[in-house]
Amino acid sequence: MRSHRERTVRRLARAAVAASAAVATLTFGMAGTGQAANPTLREVAEPTGRFIGTAINDSLLSNGTYSTIASTEFDSVTAENVMKWESVEPQRGQYNWAGGDRLVRFAQQNDQLVYGHTLVWHSQMPDWLENGSFSNSELRTIMTNHVTTQVGRYRGDVQRWDVVNEAFNEDGSFRQSKFYQQLGSSYIADAFRAARAADPNAKLFINDYNTELDNAKSDGLYRLVSDLLAQGVPIDGVGFQNHLIVGNVNGPAIRQNLQRFADLGLEVVITELDIRMQMPADGSKLQQQARDYRAVADACLAVARCSGITVWGISDRDSWVPDVFQGQGAACPWDDNYRPKPAYDALRDAFIAAGGGDPGDPDDPDDPGDPDPPTGDCSATFTVSNRWATGSVVSVTIRTGAALNGWRAQFDLPAGVSLANGWNGGFSQSGSTVTVTNAAYNGTVPAGGTISFGFQTGGGAAQDGTRVSLGGQECAAG
Repeated sequence: MRSHRERTVRRLARAAVAASAAVATLTFGMAGTGQAANPTLREVAEPTGRFIGTAINDSLLSNGTYSTIASTEFDSVTAENVMKWESVEPQRGQYNWAGGDRLVRFAQQNDQLVYGHTLVWHSQMPDWLENGSFSNSELRTIMTNHVTTQVGRYRGDVQRWDVVNEAFNEDGSFRQSKFYQQLGSSYIADAFRAARAADPNAKLFINDYNTELDNAKSDGLYRLVSDLLAQGVPIDGVGFQNHLIVGNVNGPAIRQNLQRFADLGLEVVITELDIRMQMPADGSKLQQQARDYRAVADACLAVARCSGITVWGISDRDSWVPDVFQGQGAACPWDDNYRPKPAYDALRDAFIAAGGGDPGDPDDPDDPGDPDPPTGDCSATFTVSNRWATGSVVSVTIRTGAALNGWRAQFDLPAGVSLANGWNGGFSQSGSTVTVTNAAYNGTVPAGGTISFGFQTGGGAAQDGTRVSLGGQECAAG
């Protein structure tokens, strides 16, 4: 259930989108141009029922370019640092709410949700806590009091909280944090119960990195979450950070892992998305980065309980990545000069393809928000180039009879066969039906031009000659 604040923000956002659509329709009718040609991320995300957020660096809110992008492009904001324990309670019992209060005011002024980050974490603890000596009962009281105080202060203003952050080692065992060493894993349930008592309407999450795929670490997280649910612990969702590397992103596998957690009845969220590359950046790396951003967005959008995506920073110039990963960077959707990169376009295209962001004229086939413009006569070849007992590799080529600015192809796989990975498009699967949408770099196709993409299956092989549709129109066999 959404909190009152979240429902209010969504109503305001829908009203803003509707107003934008009305203005854009008039403008298109008079001059053939308008703001609708370049909808913002929040405009294309809202109709899909998902939020699109960013981490906010408190020190940059006075930068006009930064704050403008943060307010116009995103409908959710996460405190990058100012809500962490060392910032909030630098001395025991002495609180500093200035940064958190600024973030909340900024969000309220711009009709945005607030994602609270983070309450209980082994890192960025105040010195008095990290190096202090406490009995087990005293440490438990310190932790629950901190959760109660911070969540209580922002009751009704913060819609989601990362209650516990990074509780696992890579092998799926519990991290040997101060809390775990003294309290065992019960500290996690205690933190969630304290947060629920402090704000019954806030959604409560556990958050971690390197859990986006089905691996030992995510298996440990899955076991914990299942156990918490069995105990009746008030947990609402799981956050998957997704600090990724260009060229090493498996969208279908991310989707499958999100789905297994969603199948527990939980909300799932991409909480800290960035995709770094070895520097220097070049055109090829930036295009691959765009494909990777699209793959992650498509993975979320294919899972009904995936409620949103937060990117971990706006501009490459302000990213945390170069300080932590030597020789790597350029991980964000905007470059050092706050210019949108292909990754930005890929995010926007993913939401548009999922049914969002059509503020233009739905009767205008040239409207970039139309997901399925007329395609003319099309023909398609569906070729299984390699097959084995448990999988296959497929290449698809479609020739279109009309010029396209964005495309969507669909086909069915045999029962039990699933996507393993794909290339040259954004892939999602619902039941046996696979949907492929254009990548950021291949959406424009001239009349008589071709669309080419490929994929690999698991659980069995695809069949040669499978029929393909383009924009809802079945194509003739090529």
